[in-house]
Amino acid sequence: MKKMIVEELRREFARYTDEKYMVDAGQFEKGRKKKPFVPKTAIVRKISADYFRKVKNRPKQEIFELCEDLLEAGYKAVAFDWAFRCKKLYEETDFHIFEPWLKKYVTGWGSCDDLCTHAFGYFVYSFPKFVSSVEEWAKSENRWLRRASAVVLIYSLRRKQLLDAALGMADILLLDKDDLVQKGYGWMLKEASNNYPEEVFSYVMKNKRIMPRTALRYAIEKLSPELRKEAMKKNF
Repeated sequence: MKKMIVEELRREFARYTDEKYMVDAGQFEKGRKKKPFVPKTAIVRKISADYFRKVKNRPKQEIFELCEDLLEAGYKAVAFDWAFRCKKLYEETDFHIFEPWLKKYVTGWGSCDDLCTHAFGYFVYSFPKFVSSVEEWAKSENRWLRRASAVVLIYSLRRKQLLDAALGMADILLLDKDDLVQKGYGWMLKEASNNYPEEVFSYVMKNKRIMPRTALRYAIEKLSPELRKEAMKKNF
């Protein structure tokens, strides 16, 4: 049955090989030499939703096994979408499913953000005790794990949770030299600023002398014009 679902999806995606339906996947996978073309996001979401209806009544563990098969076959967006659709059934033990997915299948900022702002983000929001495990990603040599350590908190920050954890994560990532990690934790701070503008402004002002300009610009993007101007002043 699992192989049948994957093959059905493969045939469905094959219907959308015309150029008008495709986008360059290289834009989501920085550093890859080969840049394959994939169906547009709206098409992927529709296919994913249509096929999830066929499996949604199966046990969560069986759906996660299907997700693993989809990941192996290269259908990351569908797998991560299906996992998120099971969010009401998450248990603490699911950390040991999501973390291996992150380490094995995330190969670019697109798949990193897809997994971490939805399924994995909801998991951390539901079980904040795992923030201590997430902190370990911030110290990894893997750039996508480091980016994930910040991006995975965005779901919670949008719901006014885990501000202290986010500021602590920013501390760990503060001097990271990777621009996509800088953008990741800058984005995290930007999302935090929607609900905590004073705290984010204070954090930026405290660290602006050493904070990479890329991260700083992302972090202050949604602050008031007055606060942005103050944050961007040169240090002398």
